[in-house]
Amino acid sequence: MRPMTSLRQQLRDNAVALISLLVALGSLAYNTWRNERTEHNRNVRTAAFELLTRLAELERVVFLAQYDRDVAGGNPRTGWTYVLVIRDLSAVVPPPVPAQAAELQRVWSGNWEELGKDDETAVNRIDDAIGKLRGTTLGTLRSLR
Repeated sequence: MRPMTSLRQQLRDNAVALISLLVALGSLAYNTWRNERTEHNRNVRTAAFELLTRLAELERVVFLAQYDRDVAGGNPRTGWTYVLVIRDLSAVVPPPVPAQAAELQRVWSGNWEELGKDDETAVNRIDDAIGKLRGTTLGTLRSLR
């Protein structure tokens, strides 16, 4: 009958296997974390670029309504669809973008009926809200790692 080996002896005999197991588990944990982080950044980046595109399209609607008096291209209903899509996309992007998108919706809601009139107060308010959201979105893109 073989004598019982001590725990210390078993650890010594299997040290390479145990170290390999720890390295493998650590690598798996890091790789999983890194993949999750990459996926998060990819989602934020895609949503942010879509936000910027929709902001440009909304700004185009605003300018067509205000300066060209283009009823078709500057239709406020089209503007509403952009504002709502912007609000929805902002939910994927980290703060403070969602708050800025909500502010844009508030500003749009209070000023869209004044577009196309000689007073430029409404267009200035809407354009300022678009500019703030654009700046915040660009800042979020720059902060991604």
